[in-house]
Amino acid sequence: MDQQTRLHVLVVDDEPPIVNLVRGYLEREGWSVLTASDGGEALDIVRREQPDVVVLDLMLPGLDGVEVCRELRTFSHAFIVMLTAKSEEIDKLVGLAVGADDYMTKPFSPRELVARIKAILRRARIPAPAAPGLDIDVSRRIARVDGQPIELTRTEFEILAALAREPGAVVDRPGLLASVWGPGYDDDHLVDVHVANLRRKLGDNPERPRFVETVRGVGYRLAAS
Repeated sequence: MDQQTRLHVLVVDDEPPIVNLVRGYLEREGWSVLTASDGGEALDIVRREQPDVVVLDLMLPGLDGVEVCRELRTFSHAFIVMLTAKSEEIDKLVGLAVGADDYMTKPFSPRELVARIKAILRRARIPAPAAPGLDIDVSRRIARVDGQPIELTRTEFEILAALAREPGAVVDRPGLLASVWGPGYDDDHLVDVHVANLRRKLGDNPERPRFVETVRGVGYRLAAS
């Protein structure tokens, strides 16, 4: 992998042993690794270096990971994998709600982290038709509703593109997990939380959706008409 195509990853954690361990595994993949020990430093690095992926600890001194993630989503489209020492489900859901693409609970396997980063990088890049009133430009990663551009995270965009490949067809949750996150994922919350965020940005009412419809007990589909 040459310098022009080399993946750039920012690791944000205030525990040096974790940073050094993760950096070692990422560098073995040939990736360029930057590090930060607090939220303010992380934001400065993202603005300056524009990394492709941010591995972000939830519990940071000063500005915590949730606030960092929320701020990043105002100016960066980097994939975000959140690390949390907390096992409560609500912490994971909060991270996803503010724009994280995936999460891992400490202690974690660095090999699994590498696998998850590779999985989120294998997002579909094929052109997709859209529902009436919704336009998707896959190459430029732009979505518009009634001609107005909407700001989506990478994961939200990939979910929308996956649903838009065949408007009217139901895509079950395992199918979305496999398409967007890659094989080996078994967490319906990843899908449901990101779909809820996507609907909010599309201006969809879940009770009477214009675009993303729920098929109860199965998954979702993009309205064909």
